[in-house]
Amino acid sequence: MCHSRDAAEQVKAQLAEWLAPRGLVFNEDKTRIVHAETGFDFLGFNVRRYRCGKLLIKPSEAAVRRIRARLREEVRALRGAETLAILRAVNPIVRGWSAYYRTVVSKEVFASLDSYLWQLTYRWALHRHPKKSKHWITSRYFGRFNTAREDKWVFGHRDNGAYLVKFAWTKIVRHQLVKGASSPDDPALTDYWANRRRRSAPLPLDRATMRLLQTQKGRCQCCGQLLLHSDQPPQSPTGWEQWLRTTRKAIKARHIAYQGTKTPDGVQLRLAHASCLRRRKASGNGNSA
Repeated sequence: MCHSRDAAEQVKAQLAEWLAPRGLVFNEDKTRIVHAETGFDFLGFNVRRYRCGKLLIKPSEAAVRRIRARLREEVRALRGAETLAILRAVNPIVRGWSAYYRTVVSKEVFASLDSYLWQLTYRWALHRHPKKSKHWITSRYFGRFNTAREDKWVFGHRDNGAYLVKFAWTKIVRHQLVKGASSPDDPALTDYWANRRRRSAPLPLDRATMRLLQTQKGRCQCCGQLLLHSDQPPQSPTGWEQWLRTTRKAIKARHIAYQGTKTPDGVQLRLAHASCLRRRKASGNGNSA
């Protein structure tokens, strides 16, 4: 991303010098020097400076092609299956991919993927009911299933109200600038980097639970350990997908629970590991209402 070959080689030499004490070296086959205006792909992102002078990071074209291909394969493989099978298969993929790309310029890509997913589900419905009219199909499978949004074209299940989430529903959260010259290699800043990573993790929870997690800084009321997630966030769309699956299962299985704690102002709800509450109850030290 330098403007001259000499400057680029100088930067490369400086980086090599920084990597050497850490036992790391450049992979010459994978390392190349490019102009910022040309841009480059890295870990599914495209980094490029545009004519307006802004350096923007977006999902790479290759990453978009991969997610479109996966969505297409998943939906086509479920032709003839029940609506809930589509929701179970596709929702984790959408949540995981959008969580990974939520910190970059993804709004247009999210919208285009929602449009593509709508086409896939519509064709799935046509294949499932070849003798039904298009009006019947749209009335049966599409509607305002998510009452919190003014969207009448959400794919869902009429009987239980379950629906397919959309990429665009994931809030874009801009990357937080690192404070000062803080380095991840500085052992004195371990807590700073851990707290920074935890704040960036989007949790698939209701608002009340989110507020409690924020109040408790994500930690159990009893043991003080993290309730749901690790210090290191997932590093890929697939990683986010698996993390979200595990987290939702933990909530559904009630591995975390509400605890009513008595205070001078009444009873306040707090979150704790269900195992911690069981141990506290068994020891006779319970303080729940």
